[in-house]
Amino acid sequence: SSVPLQQALRHLQTAFTHFFARRAGYPRFKSRKKSRKSAEYTTSAFRFRAGELTLAKMTEPLEIVWSRPLPKGASPSTVTVSQDSAGRWHVSLLCEDPTVGPLAPTDAAVGVDAGLDHLLTLSTGEKISNPRHERRDRTRLARAQRHLARKAPGEGANRAKARRKVARIHARVADRRRDTLHKITTRLVRENQTIVIEDLTVRNLLKNGKLARAISDAAWSEFRSLLEYKAQWYGREVIAVDRWFPSSKLCSVCGTLRDKLPLHVRTWTCDCGTTHDRDVNAARNILAAGLAVSACGAGVRPQRSTPGGQSATKQEPPRREP
Repeated sequence: SSVPLQQALRHLQTAFTHFFARRAGYPRFKSRKKSRKSAEYTTSAFRFRAGELTLAKMTEPLEIVWSRPLPKGASPSTVTVSQDSAGRWHVSLLCEDPTVGPLAPTDAAVGVDAGLDHLLTLSTGEKISNPRHERRDRTRLARAQRHLARKAPGEGANRAKARRKVARIHARVADRRRDTLHKITTRLVRENQTIVIEDLTVRNLLKNGKLARAISDAAWSEFRSLLEYKAQWYGREVIAVDRWFPSSKLCSVCGTLRDKLPLHVRTWTCDCGTTHDRDVNAARNILAAGLAVSACGAGVRPQRSTPGGQSATKQEPPRREP
């Protein structure tokens, strides 16, 4: 069909428009070997009737295993057919979902501390375990990568077969990780009006050679992306706390700031006599800092000395569990 070719030219025109307006860099052209294969069809190039999709130049509808039914009354405006590196074909339909709208307001707020031992720790004291999806398939992946490395470089069929096997393992890990994050973020957005997180620079954290693999597997950046767009859908608020805010070293009860708190110390006792779990204390401080920012617009980095009183973090009374 000529429509995917026309759509590619429209995308190229948009990219050059943004480039000459200095809103983006020079367009990067797709590679025939490495890029994701895709074709975009507009309404004039496909027919969607009774749950069956027929593309232009085709006499029969596609055999599709639907991941979920389309919303009632929804009419697709664009269809994108793509093939990933694992050789799987996907069909994506763009349409308006009338069921997506603001949820009923609630007074609940939660602070979220991201970690590795536990994927997330909430200010309520709940800890969400880290599934470590990559570790479960690490042996299979290493074996498949060794098998691929022994193949002669080129366009041989055996090398392509070995490459697809590696890609399928990566896709399996990514699918499980994405499914877990979708379930967690949907639950957080539905249960809380305000969600406070840390503004982590994952790119810099990945420079740590010992933790880079575990941090990548945790997918903190993807978690934040999912959380933000779902909050926008359902009328919730996401607040990001300054990355330099010392959430772990700050006592959530009296506001005392410790000088040092090594990473291996998981529990510590403050001078006021309160014993803290490191991650739960951090989540509570993140929540208090986010509520202070929302209430008075103050910064979230506590003052080293407070001659005029307490820092903005302590202006919002801490929430105590019933």
